[in-house]
Amino acid sequence: MVSVDDDSAGQRVDNFLMRHLKGVPKTHVYRMIRSGEVRVNKGRVAADTRLDAGDQVRVPPVRISERVAEKAEAMAQLVAASAPARDFTVLLEDEHLLAINKPAGVAVHGGSGVSFGVIEQLRMARPQAKYLELVHRLDRETSGILLVAKKRSALKNLQDQFRERQTGKTYLALVRGQWPNKLKVLDKPLHKFLLGASDDQAGERRVKVVSRDDPDGMPAVTLVKVREAWADFSLLEVTIKTGRTHQIRVHLASEGFPILGDDKYGDFELNKALARANARPGLKRMFLHAWRLQFNHPATSARLELLAELPPDLSHFLPSALAPARPNP
Repeated sequence: MVSVDDDSAGQRVDNFLMRHLKGVPKTHVYRMIRSGEVRVNKGRVAADTRLDAGDQVRVPPVRISERVAEKAEAMAQLVAASAPARDFTVLLEDEHLLAINKPAGVAVHGGSGVSFGVIEQLRMARPQAKYLELVHRLDRETSGILLVAKKRSALKNLQDQFRERQTGKTYLALVRGQWPNKLKVLDKPLHKFLLGASDDQAGERRVKVVSRDDPDGMPAVTLVKVREAWADFSLLEVTIKTGRTHQIRVHLASEGFPILGDDKYGDFELNKALARANARPGLKRMFLHAWRLQFNHPATSARLELLAELPPDLSHFLPSALAPARPNP
């Protein structure tokens, strides 16, 4: 049993275990979490569960030879060193934090078949930086605002704000259909699961809406506002009050309005049609962008608001592929 100290508070379970199980392959760590061998305060957890100071983590015994551990450590260093140095568009930076505009198609960190991500590339591009850690995450195909802490104190402060819902996270999403203006709050519990062996994508993570009395359901609240609307599509401002996996994608799809380009919960035939070259230009990825982020500065407590406008691949798609927008009453 390992007790979570103040310095580890706010970390995800998977990252916490990887720090304590040096040399153990990531795939084995995730397998232990999924199987329920890892427990926090005697309860099952998911890989992205955040830890609090004082939590008791049951870490199952893992046997690994010194040679294997050294080999794994060397491989980890090799992978990290292979990450190409890359700086991203900076929206805000000071001695405490860095806010970047993440492009679509880039994972935020290595793992699950991805050798490296944003954080590894930033570390290579900034070798003088003593500390760079992700504050939160975005899906690989989601573009927009991403926060990186440059101090441990800033990381803990910002993650506390996310956990205590003191931040404001608003996305822009283009969906199929005319979203009803009266439908402003989606309050449906969500449940994560893995696809079964009979599915072509067996083992992949998915999320679904469940009933309020489902013991595995996690509360999830999403606020929706129509920004622009066309005959067949709606551009939405979507604010999440909880940070569940795939929350926006699943909530919108559950109402019959899947995000265009979503390859997990979307309209697959429509996605194929929109991706064709004759769509001028085609929509090659999911239309979901982390547009606005509001939070308190971790050192001064000043309220900040960051904006990242739609990238060209999304903004160019709107006027050329769709009919003129109708007024939003």
